[in-house]
Amino acid sequence: MAVPKRKTSPSKRNMRRSHDALAPQAFQECPNCGELKRPHNLCTACGHYNGREIVSVEA
Repeated sequence: MAVPKRKTSPSKRNMRRSHDALAPQAFQECPNCGELKRPHNLCTACGHYNGREIVSVEA
């Protein structure tokens, strides 16, 4: 069984974990209705994507 020869220092441990942080989610304003939506995703408020109505949303 593999066993580490030396204890991993806090510096090395933290350098390894530096890429594990969660990134904030990006939002864009929908050009049709002005609601915030994720980029490259259908707007849940109005049902538009790329200037076209994909899903009819009933208000």
